[in-house]
Amino acid sequence: MIQQTVTVTGEPTATTHHFRLTFATSRNGAHAARHAAERWLADQRDCPEVAAGDEDAATVSLLVAELIANAALHGRVQGRHARLALTLTSGTLRIEVTDARGDRLPAPTPDADGESGRGLLLVASLADTWGCEPHHPGGKTVWAECARRKPRSRGAHERNCASTQRG
Repeated sequence: MIQQTVTVTGEPTATTHHFRLTFATSRNGAHAARHAAERWLADQRDCPEVAAGDEDAATVSLLVAELIANAALHGRVQGRHARLALTLTSGTLRIEVTDARGDRLPAPTPDADGESGRGLLLVASLADTWGCEPHHPGGKTVWAECARRKPRSRGAHERNCASTQRG
């Protein structure tokens, strides 16, 4: 994990936490990436600098899973991996998945008779905003953002963030 603190004169300190992981565009690679992201996000819930939000863990997990699954299914290029990046601030969680298939842009259009094509409809309905942008030299990054909500109560769950950070 990389932690970055940015201070502008006269402004309060803002802390941003980052998580990045490269994964194989396979079923096993997608599964491992999703679980690593869930563990990291669970650890971050207890960090005082960014724990101002109370996003629904199931919603975030679903967004991560859908974006990773799409990269593994539709973004696969032989010999190339995909990348998951999470950026967490006190106001926003941004999920980015980059794959090597820039020629296959996402579109939330389900096949009426099929069993696929509904994942991006879920992303569009659950995320506050989402989109796709080209990734040089030939790929794309699909991203989703969730605004962080005010917490209900942290109580006994609050603990020192330093104890959950990993190098």
